[in-house]
Amino acid sequence: MKIAISNDRNGIDYKNRLKAHLESIGHTVINCGTDEDFPADYPVYAEKVGKLVASRKCDRGVVICATGIGICLTVGKIKGIRSGIGYTDDVARLMRQHNDANVIAFGQDYMTYDEVERRLDIFLATEFLGGYHCSRIQQIKDLEEGKPICQTEIINKINSHMKGK
Repeated sequence: MKIAISNDRNGIDYKNRLKAHLESIGHTVINCGTDEDFPADYPVYAEKVGKLVASRKCDRGVVICATGIGICLTVGKIKGIRSGIGYTDDVARLMRQHNDANVIAFGQDYMTYDEVERRLDIFLATEFLGGYHCSRIQQIKDLEEGKPICQTEIINKINSHMKGK
């Protein structure tokens, strides 16, 4: 898998460690982040990953800043990107299974490296389930195009995926 990875100054350490980890298990990694320890604008680095993933030049993306929030918000503004913060193992899995997320974000100041590496591995190994989730993905795409969306018919009122199930 070809993976774009990016960071601002607050994600340098994890970016470099994740890059080495990903390459050691056979992935190709494109470094779009900074390696300079001085203030940097995270939107610039988020955009690089987003454009590579949206254009399908990369299969997935990883973005890292201090909290994960700013860089995740920014990359999600790029048409075709569905991103989320991998704040638990279940969330890293569910963002792929249910949301077909193609970029995962992490906050270096709020997660241990071991948590981040494990959650990235989960994210990369998990496939999109499809099925009724496809209608939600289509709604996201319609919003990106400025098209109106509406509530779809509820098929099953029981939320069977609660607590990561």
